[in-house]
Amino acid sequence: MKVIVLSSGSKGNTTYIETKNAKILIDIGNSYKYVVEKLKGLNVEPNNLDAILITHTHSDHVKGLKVFYKKHHTKVYITSKMLPDFDYEFNYELIDSDNIKIKDLSIDIIKTSHDTNDSIGFIVNNNDSSIVYITDTGYINRKYFEILKNRNVYIMESNHDIEMLNNSSYPYETRKRILSDKGHLSNYDSSKYLAEFTGKNTKCIMLAHLSEENNTESLALNTLLDRLNSEGKKVDNIIIAHQNKETEVVEV
Repeated sequence: MKVIVLSSGSKGNTTYIETKNAKILIDIGNSYKYVVEKLKGLNVEPNNLDAILITHTHSDHVKGLKVFYKKHHTKVYITSKMLPDFDYEFNYELIDSDNIKIKDLSIDIIKTSHDTNDSIGFIVNNNDSSIVYITDTGYINRKYFEILKNRNVYIMESNHDIEMLNNSSYPYETRKRILSDKGHLSNYDSSKYLAEFTGKNTKCIMLAHLSEENNTESLALNTLLDRLNSEGKKVDNIIIAHQNKETEVVEV
């Protein structure tokens, strides 16, 4: 299984996952032009995508969907609570259980907590390989801890440094929302969860959705490294996902 984050940040989020038989996107929050350009750079024809999985309906996660669907008619996987947020029609499959199957993928659904009608994360499984994708959540429910442990790849948001956010120019209500249980994971929270989840099978961590104003790559990375070290854990490949540049391809 291969994964590459095509874009991650407040202006757009799109991730591509491929197996022998399946090709999917998680979110499509970038322009049609951007997504197609990045896919073709991977020698992937947009018409060959099997599915687009939507985590939630904020613009930076669905901005490119309308045009992409109009041109390629890719099936979209969403929850029923997300449907009212769309003012256009498309072919969709409702996510109404805690697991869905797409060709040779088995995908576990993780309920997240964000200020929208509904939000979810995913554990994407193919044979013995697995990828966790969780962004845009104020916390992770403890009931998911066991299923999240010892996965191969974690794509986890590390949105902000708490001190930078509190001293930022953001209005008080915005800061309050981001720091709330329906906001975003801070570097501290992200590293806390990752230190709990990672195990001997973990090959890679991708830190995602970094704030351009209230975080830095070095703060996010060092917070994670310090926490992993304090827990006696080590992950050899840690990647920072960027807003306007794709990551390397990670294969597990």
